[in-house]
Amino acid sequence: MPINKSGAPIQNAAVIFAEVPSDYPEAGKHIKYVKNRTININYVNTQGGIITKNLVISIDPYMRGRMRPAETKSYVESFELNQPLTNFFVGKVVKSDNNKYKVGQVVYGQGAYEEYTIHSKDQAESLRILSDEQLKLGLSLTTWIGAAGMPGQTAFYGFYYIGQPKKDETIFITGASGAVGQIVGQLAKREGLKVIGSAGTDEKVQWLKNELSFDHAFNYNTVNVRKELAKFNPLNIYFDNVGGDQLEAAIAVAADHARFVECGMISQYHKSNDVGIRNLILVVRKRLKLQGFIIFDQTKDENFNREFYSKVPKWIANGELKIKEDVTKGLEQAPEAVVGIFKGKNFGKAVVQIADD
Repeated sequence: MPINKSGAPIQNAAVIFAEVPSDYPEAGKHIKYVKNRTININYVNTQGGIITKNLVISIDPYMRGRMRPAETKSYVESFELNQPLTNFFVGKVVKSDNNKYKVGQVVYGQGAYEEYTIHSKDQAESLRILSDEQLKLGLSLTTWIGAAGMPGQTAFYGFYYIGQPKKDETIFITGASGAVGQIVGQLAKREGLKVIGSAGTDEKVQWLKNELSFDHAFNYNTVNVRKELAKFNPLNIYFDNVGGDQLEAAIAVAADHARFVECGMISQYHKSNDVGIRNLILVVRKRLKLQGFIIFDQTKDENFNREFYSKVPKWIANGELKIKEDVTKGLEQAPEAVVGIFKGKNFGKAVVQIADD
């Protein structure tokens, strides 16, 4: 265990939220790496909580919405100024004052962009212990915060519960090479759908076609999206991670009674990219179903959790689901990686590897 037996404080470097951005956040200005922080693990009074050594932590598009003034309310709390960013993580328990947890156990849940985190009793109760059976699947710890974690749950719920797929239907997925999109596409192929995806580079497009066997994929930066979609059958399902022009194009080519799974709209996260949808009348004419969702609502449901964890990690382990991850090593590199996701610089699920063990 990495506890300093001498009782002296040890470094606890972090990535902090330094300033609220008005547009795209900047590394070193809005998000900063700081290493002049310490923790004394031996003498911290957790008051019934635990301390974790943080191993990996997720980078997700929804983090942009948390970079706002505290008084601006939303479905998830804002980041706290001058405190570490928080998100889903995997860590190892290095101190426990809670009977539920033992030193050495691996846990998943909400953690912080820092080397060590003190979890209060209430915070510790929300963590999930990765069981020996789960760890024996041999998945990388990064996968437990990706395809086998929140992004995988997002894909699974959105596709099956809202998309209501039927064999031989056509689905279009934006952000198809990202953490959620790549899983949705493979679930759709598994169910016998025709799968179309868009991505922001030719390299990502080729990966979707060659590695994930998408029926068609295209670079939305180099083609007319509406014309590209018009080459195929009308859409029955649209899984939206981007919004903006691609949402408008999908409405234009949708079949009657199509289901629109509104998962994210990263094109709308910055004021300079505000784009209105000009053909919403077609929602009425085509009797479209547009449903937004927040996966945090579903992860409180243990029936859903059991269904997801009994299926998806095993599908990944046996190769039925392929995954691509974009791993940044070291907290000091994390600010650039976090801001990069808002401009599509990541290729696959973006994660930060804080420590090896």
